[in-house]
Amino acid sequence: MTQATSSPTLRGAAVGRGIGIGLMYGLWKPRVLGAWRVPASGPVILAVNHSHNIDGPMLMGTAPRPVHFLIKKEAFVGPLDPFLRGIGQLKVDRTTADRTAITHALGVLDNGGVLGIFPEGTRGEGDFASLRAGLAYFAVRSGAPIVPVAVLGSTERRGRLISALPPLRSRVDVVFGDAFDAQEGARSSDKGGGGRRVGGSGRRTRKALDEATVRIQGRLTAHLDEARRFTGRR
Repeated sequence: MTQATSSPTLRGAAVGRGIGIGLMYGLWKPRVLGAWRVPASGPVILAVNHSHNIDGPMLMGTAPRPVHFLIKKEAFVGPLDPFLRGIGQLKVDRTTADRTAITHALGVLDNGGVLGIFPEGTRGEGDFASLRAGLAYFAVRSGAPIVPVAVLGSTERRGRLISALPPLRSRVDVVFGDAFDAQEGARSSDKGGGGRRVGGSGRRTRKALDEATVRIQGRLTAHLDEARRFTGRR
């Protein structure tokens, strides 16, 4: 299998986590709250708000487990292409139904890994105001629980040396919320398996996914509001 289609590896994501820890804690002062809410094993989806380019690396360096992020294909340029692939990240074409990216993302979850998603699809206000159906699809298809994550403080001020980044050694809050199922009542019907659930049983019609997206958006928005109140950040 060629590099372009090779599956992401947990070892690669673990290396990426190590790099993220060194960079994020070396350059800034992350304050991590609620990391214990991330299941210690089994498939899980981290749904992250996205208002700054460091949000992904920040989560990679602060999450308690290695994370495979779905990242827009435009980021895979020059030397970043083999680097991002090497640390287990997933290239996705946002303009189409990228079957390779979908297969690899579901493979991460099927293997009990952690999939990171920016459900808004692109960097914006970071308020979960407009969600795409991709998050609902992966959650319903895999049966993996969703953990909402709020990254706060990355856009409050600009750095003096590099204006595109937050000031060096400034505090960035990463707040993990309670895990939940995209399907109402799905958790109560889950039996055995030591907490690991492979394969969702929910309907994947457009209507069902749209309804799941609305439910997910409500949970993510509620978590973001609570995280802002708790931290005093915006």
